[in-house]
Amino acid sequence: MKKIILKYKSFPVQVKASFWFLICSFLQKGISMITTPIFTRLLSTAEYGEFNVFNSWYSIAFIFVSLSLSSGVYTQGLVKYDRQRKIFSSSLQGLTLTLVVLWTVIYLVFKEFWNNLFSMSTTLMLAMLVMIWTSSAFGFWAAEQRVNYKYRALVVITLVVSIAKPVLGILLVTHSDDKVTMRILGLVLVEVIGYTWCGVVQIIRGKKFFSKQFWIYALSYNLPLIPHYLSQMILNNSDRIMINDMVGSDAAGIYSLAYSLAMIMTLFNNALGQTISPWMYQKIKEKKIGDIAPVAYLSIAVVIVVNMLLIAFAPEAVRIFAPKSYYEAIYCIPPVAMGVLFLYSYDLFAKFAFYYERTTMIMLASIGGAILNIVLNYIGIKMFGYIAAAYTTLICYIAFDIFHYVLMTKICNKYLDKVKPYNTRKLILVTILFLIAGFILMSTYEHPVIRYSIIVLCGIFIFIKRKMILKKLNILFSIKKR
Repeated sequence: MKKIILKYKSFPVQVKASFWFLICSFLQKGISMITTPIFTRLLSTAEYGEFNVFNSWYSIAFIFVSLSLSSGVYTQGLVKYDRQRKIFSSSLQGLTLTLVVLWTVIYLVFKEFWNNLFSMSTTLMLAMLVMIWTSSAFGFWAAEQRVNYKYRALVVITLVVSIAKPVLGILLVTHSDDKVTMRILGLVLVEVIGYTWCGVVQIIRGKKFFSKQFWIYALSYNLPLIPHYLSQMILNNSDRIMINDMVGSDAAGIYSLAYSLAMIMTLFNNALGQTISPWMYQKIKEKKIGDIAPVAYLSIAVVIVVNMLLIAFAPEAVRIFAPKSYYEAIYCIPPVAMGVLFLYSYDLFAKFAFYYERTTMIMLASIGGAILNIVLNYIGIKMFGYIAAAYTTLICYIAFDIFHYVLMTKICNKYLDKVKPYNTRKLILVTILFLIAGFILMSTYEHPVIRYSIIVLCGIFIFIKRKMILKKLNILFSIKKR
């Protein structure tokens, strides 16, 4: 233990900070997932669906109300205006608060219109606006901590808030008839107590609520990106909203559980992506494109294995996380989990577009994906029910993936002497085999003996090849040392 502690202390502050920031990310998502089995049993499928629809609307409203100023432009601004960091932070907190107040006034003037549009009560609409402000306030403060490598306070706040949210939610839900409203108000109360001071501290320290220079800079940078942010949110959230409107809150609840379980894998994807991304950008910069494929293929293989495990054990996962009323969710998990692979590989392809600043094409791809998702959801849900939304998600992610692969190829032809980083045929073959394997496993959900036999055989194969697998994984997770 002493050796481990001494080794940890010898790490530079950047490495320590990166480690703890990753822990923060897992805490935020992990604790939420751990408490999911509790809330699926305290809430009916309809109530669980209503809660998740609220979250979906919140994600979309966040972009319109706050313009997503706490991401993108803010992090870049902290680096660009490093000597005026306090004033910059203070003024962006002021701008966001102004936008929230302005939208609150607009809402109150046209209250009935907005309530009908969102299908929510005044209480929940006001709660949403408050959460947009508190989340933004924390987002600004947290980003500044990351830039300054100050991880201790961030870890403590993240841990306390992540635990307080479900604990207070459980207490309020169990002692109320309006369980959905109480669940949401519990979140609001914790964020107001836990996050408000973040905004206040930055405003007081910077002593600049309004700055013409920084307000114009922030708005001019982020406003053109709103279509991209919005499209991404629509792509990720429109299915639950449409299911709620077209089928009902019960179906939305069942689908939301499946979607949440499948999206657990994105935590793993993000962790892997954070390891690979800096290395990939460096290789693109150095034009050493040939070095990328072996590492990328290996990372894709790891993502495939992890997602196949989720598909294989989907029935057991649903039984753990929810009561019998949610059992149909198992048939939504495989296509969404398969979509997670394409979400990961898209990022590998998009690195080239981001590096060469082809942001217009990135935005057009996001808009196209969002439109396709809405159209397919409308047709699919109407014809086949809510389960169709899982397949439209998969189709849209595949289309998104293909677009960015084509864009990457064009960029390589223009900037990288027509050198292709990946073998197209190999990617297509792996993709087809992955999809076939996923659907085969799904077909065995009603035949557990067959499914367990497949799992055991795969386990035996992995055990036999364990040395080779460990060697490959060591290569993957040591890329930062190269």
